[in-house]
Amino acid sequence: MSIKERLDRIKATLPEGVKLVAVSKFHPVERLQEAYDAGQRIFGESRPQEMAAKHAELPTDIEWSMIGHLQTNKVKMIASFVSMIASVDSERLIEEIEKQAAKHNRIIDILLEVHVAQEDTKSGWAKEELDTYLATGKLQAMEHVRVRGVMTIASNTDDEAIVRSDFERIRAIFEELKPTFGNEFDTLSIGMSDDYPIALEYGSTMVRIGTAIFGQREY
Repeated sequence: MSIKERLDRIKATLPEGVKLVAVSKFHPVERLQEAYDAGQRIFGESRPQEMAAKHAELPTDIEWSMIGHLQTNKVKMIASFVSMIASVDSERLIEEIEKQAAKHNRIIDILLEVHVAQEDTKSGWAKEELDTYLATGKLQAMEHVRVRGVMTIASNTDDEAIVRSDFERIRAIFEELKPTFGNEFDTLSIGMSDDYPIALEYGSTMVRIGTAIFGQREY
């Protein structure tokens, strides 16, 4: 099946208004171009160097989404063009994004990555830690960072009840934080190739799908 056929099949399952991030990390630019030619515009990468290299080679209207853990010293590599940093998990990272975005006179959209999975390996804010930070008002006062919503990665398990519990929790956190940030806080990024149909039941507005579009990654 071609990339276009896979994309069409996935898009047919998404409710109106749900954005599809094509997780393109480790895939060559030719495959991204194929997806682009099929109408895909949002691509997700996890390494700043790889994202910057692909950005230089591919069409300029692509929206690049940083979906992996981002080190503060790498923000400058993507600050001039990245559309969204979807894996923001610390105050230090937020401050660096603000600083680098200001240098380019840009506003960068971010998602707060919140840890809800029932395992310690996932990154993200603990909810209590995030609440403490938000209470300072520092994030709300930033001029070059726009908080668009939250994201999480559900527990890596075959137990659907646990996955549902994770999604239910992040949905509740999303609703709880909405009044803090207002109308622009509209993105609940949950669901990947294996669990996105469940995520849609919990109101996901952005799904991150790689394998089901591009096949297995080439390392």
